[in-house]
Order: sequence, then C-alpha cells, then structure tokens
Amino acid sequence: MTIEPATTARPTFGELASNAIRYWEPRRAVYNLGLAAVVIAHVAATWPASKALIGWDVALGLFMLAVLANVVYCAAYAVDLFVQFSGSQAAWLRWRWVLLLIGTTFACVIAHFFMLGIFGFH
Repeated sequence: MTIEPATTARPTFGELASNAIRYWEPRRAVYNLGLAAVVIAHVAATWPASKALIGWDVALGLFMLAVLANVVYCAAYAVDLFVQFSGSQAAWLRWRWVLLLIGTTFACVIAHFFMLGIFGFH
C-alpha cells in the first residue's frame, strides 16, 4: 500500500493577478491624491508667481507626468506577483502596504523635485 503525498494546490497566475488587482487598484487613488497634494502645495506656495506660469504647456507637461506616474505605479504589480509566486504569500498579504507607503512616498519626492524645476526654487 502506497501513501500518496498530499498536494497543496498552488494558486494560478490568474488568481494571483486578480488578487493583486483587487488590492492595488483601489489604492491607486491614495497614490494619485498624494501626488496631487504635492503639486497643489507647490502651486500654492509660489502663488501668485505660479499663476503666470500656468498655461497649456505646463498643463500638458503635468498631464504627461501624471500618466507616467501611473505607469510607474504598475511596477507594484511586478513586485506583488513575484513575491506571491515565491511562496511567501501569507506574509506578503499582511505587509504589502509597506510597498504602497514606500512607493507613494518615493513618487511624492520625485514630484516635489519636478515641481521645483517647473515653478522654481523657494
């Protein structure tokens, strides 16, 4: 009589990707609000001088940077899926908020320096 080893079914890529989407997409708003707060703070801090700089070119540049920032946000998916596939899924699901915090903070720092370049040093 042979005893077959118990097999634990590993989640499929689709299941892990679905899990990642359910986690990261609602939090994209937090990320974008952080970036918007940096931009608004810079405009407010340099007002009324910033009023003269606001035009189509600056608006289109900010739009381009916002789109690029959201493309970079998708890097979280690569990290998330890698860690979930590594077998550390249980611990990762409790700690992935740290990636959100670090990534959002880093993006806000980058936005700060871009805004310094657009609206000048103060």
